[in-house]
Amino acid sequence: MTADFDRLRQADLPEVRAAIRAGRYTGHTAGLGRGYLQANLVILPEAQALDFMRFCQRNPKPCPLVGVSDTGDPMMHTLGRDLDIRSDVPAYNIYRHGRLDGTTTDIADLWTDDMVAFALGCSFTFEHALMQAGIPLWHVGNDTTVPMFRTSIPCVPAGPFAAHMVVSMRALPEGRVDEAVALSRRYPLAHGAPVHAGDPAAIGIADIARPDWGDPAPLPGGHVPVFWACGVTPQVAIEAAAPPLCITHRPGHMLIADIPEAAEVPVLAPQAA
Repeated sequence: MTADFDRLRQADLPEVRAAIRAGRYTGHTAGLGRGYLQANLVILPEAQALDFMRFCQRNPKPCPLVGVSDTGDPMMHTLGRDLDIRSDVPAYNIYRHGRLDGTTTDIADLWTDDMVAFALGCSFTFEHALMQAGIPLWHVGNDTTVPMFRTSIPCVPAGPFAAHMVVSMRALPEGRVDEAVALSRRYPLAHGAPVHAGDPAAIGIADIARPDWGDPAPLPGGHVPVFWACGVTPQVAIEAAAPPLCITHRPGHMLIADIPEAAEVPVLAPQAA
């Protein structure tokens, strides 16, 4: 039986992670792990890892790099004391030669000794601050995945990795937009301030009712669509680079680290002797 989303929203991080690791919860992570950094995931063979790291370094807005594993080690030691990248994400996408080949909830049978895992900050991290300020988030309240869109905003390429930025959208009351901008700016490891607010066509989005990933969300009167850079951008770059095998999170299904969400630099305190 799948663990109840409403119950996990109130649970502490160890309980959330245990439910994910055991396969009892395989849904989106918006609203879960309050107080802790959420991260997108990319896993590549070492042969493609350096070019991908360059892509992240050149595009920190959509790709804020918060952790990198040692080659062949599935434990993300800088992000958690017991964080196994093979099982601690609710759902994974499997890409072969740049094409989505399937999804799974555990990648232990796919992990090899030449793999490197990258964790990139996620906008779900600052959503807790928005909600604490009383700014409503429709996708959290309605248990759906935030809508995500391809845009016309170019990224800086690195080797075979190239993409146009992907953004996530939240429809906010027009009187709260400036406040949301100021709050999210405090979280540079979670994409920081939005890249655009207002007319979707200005950034190449033809139909806001038809997201490329996630679920559609309403745009009520008196609300403004606000767009943040999104960690699904690397998945577009992976389509272009077409590595033989790449594993990512399924959009909306994040890795939740042991790092406090307000941390400017991810540093895990050393474990007591």
